[in-house]
Amino acid sequence: MRARVSWTLVLAAFLAFPPFQRERVEEMGFGRIFRIERMRVDPALTQALRSRWDTEASAFAFPWGHMIPSLENVSRITGLRVYGRAVSGYTYTCYHDLAEHLLDLPVERRSSLVPRVALQESLGLYEAGKNAGESVDEYLARLARVSQRELASEPGPQADLDLRRFLVLFLGRLLFATRGDAVHCRFLPLLEDLGEVGGYAWGAAFLAHQFDGLSASERQTSMSGFYPFLQVWAYLHLPALGRGDLTRPGFMPIARRWDSLRDTRHLVDQLERLQEVIDSYPYLDVVWQPYLGEGDEGQPWLVQARPYFGRSVWLHVLNLVLPLNLFLTQRSLSLRQSVVEFPVRDRFCRTSRSFRGLHDTTDWREHARESDATTDDAYLQAYALKYRGKVYKSARHQVDVTGEIASLRALLQSAVQDQERSELERVRGIGAGGASSSRSAGGSPSLMEARLVGAVLRAEEAQRHLEEWERDLELAHEQAMTLQSERDQLRIRAEAAEAQVAEMTRELATLRVQRPPGDQEEVTRLRAELLAQQTLARGLQQIVTDIGRSRSWSRSGASVSRATGASVGQYLAGSSSRRRNEEEERRRQGEGSAHEGRGGGEMLPPPDRREGSGESSGGQ
Repeated sequence: MRARVSWTLVLAAFLAFPPFQRERVEEMGFGRIFRIERMRVDPALTQALRSRWDTEASAFAFPWGHMIPSLENVSRITGLRVYGRAVSGYTYTCYHDLAEHLLDLPVERRSSLVPRVALQESLGLYEAGKNAGESVDEYLARLARVSQRELASEPGPQADLDLRRFLVLFLGRLLFATRGDAVHCRFLPLLEDLGEVGGYAWGAAFLAHQFDGLSASERQTSMSGFYPFLQVWAYLHLPALGRGDLTRPGFMPIARRWDSLRDTRHLVDQLERLQEVIDSYPYLDVVWQPYLGEGDEGQPWLVQARPYFGRSVWLHVLNLVLPLNLFLTQRSLSLRQSVVEFPVRDRFCRTSRSFRGLHDTTDWREHARESDATTDDAYLQAYALKYRGKVYKSARHQVDVTGEIASLRALLQSAVQDQERSELERVRGIGAGGASSSRSAGGSPSLMEARLVGAVLRAEEAQRHLEEWERDLELAHEQAMTLQSERDQLRIRAEAAEAQVAEMTRELATLRVQRPPGDQEEVTRLRAELLAQQTLARGLQQIVTDIGRSRSWSRSGASVSRATGASVGQYLAGSSSRRRNEEEERRRQGEGSAHEGRGGGEMLPPPDRREGSGESSGGQ
């Protein structure tokens, strides 16, 4: 089911609730979600961001460094609570008995899924399809009106049953949505005591679910979970992308202020353009702190959430536990990004419950007083060495091979000189202690020699890395040149096919004028070949256009294009020679019939035509 349709159904059920039920949802911390306007899905933006997600670091890897959606983003954009008990507990392989007890709904044995239609109908959401000519507001009002008839109007066991069913639909189809049509029951154990639901950190669990969804395949064009969050995050931090429209300034939570701009271009064109814009995005236009001018008025949930905004924490959503590595984005906390150890996947394997709660005791807002980092240069150098060209995703992003190699060689030479200079200073410091002391030490020359050997080894290793990167860059350059050559060849073949189409068009027009009305066989044949040539020309033009759009084909893709070009050439040559053979055969038949004709009449000369036109020379 589409994300916007799920949103409409959940919102209709919420609006159908009597006032006392809505108050219970508000107390749980979910009410602010339903004040957000239904936003248009932007699959191109979602896919562009997903392609830049580094699963090991749990962060976006942009050309200017890491960026991570934080708990403050969740709290301000969605209004969800990010403080409280972790959303963690028991998970089961089968929820049959629990679903029958708490939801009074059928769940198959050995299953954890509730049928979506049965769950919707239990809330009175019958005939959930949108009628033809029905506006979105009319559709929502009709659903809420029908649902209201089925829901309990007074507190009691039936009202609790309605609320649990609604929460399962809300959590399973909107906040923690997954692919597929059925609704998961994994949160059902936490909903047994409805009075405790508001005490969980649902916002932190939602952020973990977002991280997990970003780690999925790049081929997915949709985002699991509440999709407006990631879109609004991009609107705030990367405003120059121009994907959002600030239509309602001042509203809370911040997602209420924005709407997605409509883009009528094809998804592939949108994605290609977005990747190019991100690759060349001005670093100074990146907004690291979009909430500097924001106050806390009208947002009481921020008071208890603030202690978590500047810390690295573990994000829990049942059996999924992921780290929030704020030390990678110190610039979002008005700090200079210091050199840090980049995370490795095996470092954050959860081995026991001791990993619950705070992941790192460092308050990164207070770290500004202790940090001695005055620039981001050291971090950016380490970042460039780790990710290299992986931060660039656009097909047209050209790498200056010569410039990159020269820059790397200069960097290596500078590093080697710095190392040699430091070693010489150490040697001079040792020599300043006097000849007698150095002789008595005995091991100092050996120590100095070991350090020099270590420096040489490090320089040689850096040289090897440089040579590997140089080979990669040269290979990429060769592939780009090969693709350009193939594109030119296909363009020439397309132009040749267009010329043949024009020639056949002229011949067909001449036949219509000069041939007698009874002879239509040749005209029909030429018309069929003309249509075939036109189709071929359009196909070649489309191939040239596709190559122009994407110049990042693999070697296998290039071999396919060469095979396609060879088959096209064989077809053109074969069709041309076939027409010439047919023409010669018809001419020979025409000459024979002229000699055997009655009255010994002389055959009229055929009209002057070029060879290969397909015209026969039979007598009249």
